[in-house]
Amino acid sequence: METIKISEQDIINSLCVYIADKRRVNPEQVEIELMYDDDYGFSAEAHVNGRSQILITANMIEALRFYIEHELNRDPFAAKIELKLDEDEGIIAYVQ
Repeated sequence: METIKISEQDIINSLCVYIADKRRVNPEQVEIELMYDDDYGFSAEAHVNGRSQILITANMIEALRFYIEHELNRDPFAAKIELKLDEDEGIIAYVQ
């Protein structure tokens, strides 16, 4: 598989679809805020129906695998996924 770069917006979209699937709501009802901390790494905060949930890196990778399978129609477990913090593009992911 060639290397694919997933933009910050597509990461947010993948998290919205992933959380919507888990909570059985429409993706439009999910708000996501991506975060990076030097000590804790990548995380996100999801807001659904007035409730918040913190997503750790493993949850983000799981959401990206869901996105790879359902949006890119590829084997999600045949890919290595790496999150990166880019000065210009924000949080992005590389899928190999």
